[in-house]
Amino acid sequence: MTVYLDNSATTRPSEPVRETVCRHMQSGWYNPSALYKPAMDVQKEMDEVRALCLKAAGAAGERIIFTSGGTEADNLALIGHMKTVRQPGRVLISSVEHPAVSACREALEALGHTVEEIPAGPEGSVDLNRLENMLDEDVHLISVMQVNNETGAIEPLKVISEMRDRKCPGAGIHVDGVQGFLRVPFSMKETGAQSYALSAHKIQGLKGTGALILKKNWRIRPLQFGGGQEENLRSGTENTFGILALGEAVKTYPADANARMAALRELLEKLLKERVSATAVNSPTGIPAACAPHILNAAFPPVRSQTMLFALEGDGICVSAGSACASRKQKISPVLKAMGIRQETADCSLRFSLSPDTTEEEIRYTAERVAFHWEMLKKYTRR
Repeated sequence: MTVYLDNSATTRPSEPVRETVCRHMQSGWYNPSALYKPAMDVQKEMDEVRALCLKAAGAAGERIIFTSGGTEADNLALIGHMKTVRQPGRVLISSVEHPAVSACREALEALGHTVEEIPAGPEGSVDLNRLENMLDEDVHLISVMQVNNETGAIEPLKVISEMRDRKCPGAGIHVDGVQGFLRVPFSMKETGAQSYALSAHKIQGLKGTGALILKKNWRIRPLQFGGGQEENLRSGTENTFGILALGEAVKTYPADANARMAALRELLEKLLKERVSATAVNSPTGIPAACAPHILNAAFPPVRSQTMLFALEGDGICVSAGSACASRKQKISPVLKAMGIRQETADCSLRFSLSPDTTEEEIRYTAERVAFHWEMLKKYTRR
């Protein structure tokens, strides 16, 4: 059996997406900037995708800029906005952000701004008390992700927005929604965010496609220059296949997918705890509303992450030792470290991430093999 449980890294394109791409490669391959009818038809379809994504993010009537993925969307949101701010100020970034956000620090500081980390609590979301103490009129931008890519922790964005409104109403809020889009309810209007990033290949679309949703009056400057596509904010011929596939992924996302994934995630947690006595769950537990339906992060000490990962791979099971963007780097996860998780536990942690295609049979098989390998490998760990 082959079991793929690394869907936070990427997902398999769905059948409707694959069919859409094949169809458009044959008939919809025109450059949407051209003025003849076949090209204008492609532009019209892209505009339909814009409306579809805006509606899905509770942002109907706002703006959306197509990008090459979540990383570019995050970079454009942070650096692009702060390039419009003349007065040096502070940018607050949560300590558990994806590198697409946290690695912007140097570029933001080069613009003359100060970047500060918002500490995280033990559940993986921001420490609200400490954040409130950090807020003042010098803050220009706050960046807090919707769902943590390693633990599945859901951030209290509405509470953060209310704090912002009280203490620094002129500051913007950027939300990295790459792990949350479609899988966790979100409304840009209700949340009060100014920008929101999403990625197609996390929801069974194609790699190389993402988007940045912006409030109509929110200012950003481009990071690349050329023909003026995407409101002159992201020049370059649009990736029409990827954009149309994104639209198909949004349109055909199963209505019951999140409930099914949540039930399977809970089953996996239950089975692991029953069969591996040392299981330590790093994801939020006990409160379903605090954790995304598709991510479970757990440790199996004393067996190290990579040892268990390779053992499971031998059984045809694909999991992750953390963020795919940092999985080849032999060091403790910055996210788990920021949460205060002991290194001995973090060194033994794995991320299991589900998709709408994940089955109960796959979950039971995975739990069984984790338990089998743990019993065997715990005897041979280094002292």
